[in-house]
Amino acid sequence: MAKIKPVKELRKEHFHFDRFPTTYCPGCGIGNVLQAVTRAIDETGRAPESFTFAVGIGCYGNIGNYLDFDELRLSHGRVPAMATGLKLARPDLNVIAIMGDGDATAIGGNHLIHAARRNIDITAIIINNHTYGMTGGQYSPATRMGDYATTAPYGMVEPAFDICRLAEGAGATFIARTTTYRMVQTIDIVRRAIEHPGFALVEIDSQCPVIYGRMNRWGDAVAMLKKQNALTVTLEKAKTMSPEDLKGKIVVGVFKESIEPELSSEYYKVIDRVRSAKDAV
Repeated sequence: MAKIKPVKELRKEHFHFDRFPTTYCPGCGIGNVLQAVTRAIDETGRAPESFTFAVGIGCYGNIGNYLDFDELRLSHGRVPAMATGLKLARPDLNVIAIMGDGDATAIGGNHLIHAARRNIDITAIIINNHTYGMTGGQYSPATRMGDYATTAPYGMVEPAFDICRLAEGAGATFIARTTTYRMVQTIDIVRRAIEHPGFALVEIDSQCPVIYGRMNRWGDAVAMLKKQNALTVTLEKAKTMSPEDLKGKIVVGVFKESIEPELSSEYYKVIDRVRSAKDAV
């Protein structure tokens, strides 16, 4: 692990300060996530120029305005598909796919499960604020049952996706969940996800005080973070709790970490076999 740098030095290396302040709402958790991701990248010790971000459309979508990394800015929901193509074309790159709960599990759900199934070496980071924040607070597949949204003014009646279970069923080989309150844990998990040789999914539960928090009367960003922390249960503790006691809780930790054949490596093995066969003719 590389030597930990001071925050000011880290920001100077990886952020465009001339473009600050950001357009994010006051107290938005996206800033927490960007700080954690850049810190995790730095701790891998890998060259910054080896990283490329694949970013979709959502509140988080303009992170390329503030981060000094190469970036693909993509259409809504198509991040896993385009990130897969990038990794196959350039297996030397560290590809980080940033998504929200809306585009990852709704319009992009099919792309997400097949990227996980293929075990392509992509780090998929899903910022889960449980709403479509940029378009006005509609409910997403991750909106909690009973919570309010502009399209659920009397409360959400559908059950929410468990994103980590979805990834497990699809075949992801690294699966973890953390929160914006737990920054030290988030940095460590994202670093491990980047270093994992296969499809890694990290769900980060994030606060949205201006829309989701206000609509559900959860208070400002600090109040939301405190509520988030109160609902958080470690994976170890969760194993001792009943399903009834776990309802509404945010279980955090690394759920799966295994080494399986990785798609881009297998893809180039096929190319080598084809070339060898042609040379033998």
